[in-house]
Amino acid sequence: MPPKVLIADQLSPAAVEIFRMRGVDADIRTSLSKDELLKIIADYDGLAVRSATKADKDVLAAATRLRVIGRAGIGVDNVDIPAATAAGVVVMNTPFGNSITTAEHAIALMFALARQLPAADASTQAGKWEKNRFMGVELYGKTLGLIGAGNIGSIVADRANGLKMHVVAYDPFLSPERAVEIGVEKVELDELLARADIITLHTPLTDKTRNILSAEALARTKKGVLIVNCARGGLVDEVALRAALESGHVGGAAFDVFTTEPAKENPLFGAPNFVATPHLGASTNEAQENVALQVAEQMSDYLLTGAVTNALNSPSVTADEAPKLKPFIALAEKLGAFAGQMVDVGLKGVDIAYEGEVAALNTRPLSAAALAGFLQPMLSAVNMVSAPAVAKERGITVSESRQDSSPVYDSLIRITVTTEMGRRAFAGTVIGGAPRIAEVKGMDLDAAFAPAMLYVNNLDKPGFIGALGALLGQAGVNIATFNLGRVAAGEDAIALVGVDQAPDEALLTKIKALPHVKEARALRF
Repeated sequence: MPPKVLIADQLSPAAVEIFRMRGVDADIRTSLSKDELLKIIADYDGLAVRSATKADKDVLAAATRLRVIGRAGIGVDNVDIPAATAAGVVVMNTPFGNSITTAEHAIALMFALARQLPAADASTQAGKWEKNRFMGVELYGKTLGLIGAGNIGSIVADRANGLKMHVVAYDPFLSPERAVEIGVEKVELDELLARADIITLHTPLTDKTRNILSAEALARTKKGVLIVNCARGGLVDEVALRAALESGHVGGAAFDVFTTEPAKENPLFGAPNFVATPHLGASTNEAQENVALQVAEQMSDYLLTGAVTNALNSPSVTADEAPKLKPFIALAEKLGAFAGQMVDVGLKGVDIAYEGEVAALNTRPLSAAALAGFLQPMLSAVNMVSAPAVAKERGITVSESRQDSSPVYDSLIRITVTTEMGRRAFAGTVIGGAPRIAEVKGMDLDAAFAPAMLYVNNLDKPGFIGALGALLGQAGVNIATFNLGRVAAGEDAIALVGVDQAPDEALLTKIKALPHVKEARALRF
């Protein structure tokens, strides 16, 4: 019996035809209520949606036959991914189908701000002829600052270069070689803020990027700067931006996305020279067609052959390989997450080395898991399937090496990260089926991963452990595990502390102030 897909949101006829030509039965039933969806979802192997249909835990519980959910578009806020994962349902999206459309919308908003088009239109149509009121600025020769230079950001850079603008970009994952390739000057955030005439954002919303344009950051921008956000609400402090617009420090802003959507009201509404659009970044006929065709192809491939593309929650692993690879996939992802949380400066390359028995396994999913773990602290939507493509897109050099034996362990995975400041290595192994940290910065230790951990790099001097323990105790942070490594007495040392409560910034500041401490970080796994 051929697999069946429910198309619950509007897809183009060409996408429907792809399903049918590939041998997949496709039923089109749009605008279903939740109760109506619950009654029929058990009959389907696949569910194709845009943003209207909600695949929540109730729907997934009722979907006893469901194998894949395909989202025609990038955002999956309407899909409960943890519930889908628990149910064994692969969740796919189409992250690149609307890139050109979103980039063009950012360029359109830049022009709208530079020439005050919305206000000039409203004034002219009201019968006023305020020719002297709307004095614009040229984009030619101006400096455009990109915060985020991935797929969409690189397209904006290309268009801006065509307008003869000078483009600077802040992106920790942008390599110097990729910067040259896309025609931008790679800079740190402070330099971008100081130099840019126009700032446009093209980064996901993560803990590291939330309010990246804070009140303090806005204060460091050039007077009269224009700001465009077509990426995600929450990247800019909306209240602080309103104040900067009213003071005239920020010359104008154009937003397609807001912290709360639908944005029926917002601190920015009514501000001077502020332009708003209702999340239109992907709203062109071409983009909607592209993502519909892509999701039909991806879902058909998975249902008919098991091939996985752009999955958010599923590795590409065969049934035979799964039992052997499972513990090493967990190790690779956690080790990658460790490395990713330790990198703040320009990234050049990642090398993943396999030693011992693991070197004989299929290491492609292991490397994908390591990359996904590494990139997730900055790019939250990255997964095992998309991580290699994201790394390539950002010009990150990824290499693998293998050797048949390991000096101490049956199997060892080592991730070496090269940045503009040098190299850092992190190694781990599997003991009793559980991943463990075996080496950091060339220092041997043996530590289990914990949900919350404290990393401290210090000189090995008497009294340090007592001082650290006292600070944690005073802050009410309970120690679960305490593991140490060092080069030699009095030299470089590290402490990896599993804690029951994640250290906050105030506590980290106190730890960094301890004598002989070189670095302190809160880690999450």
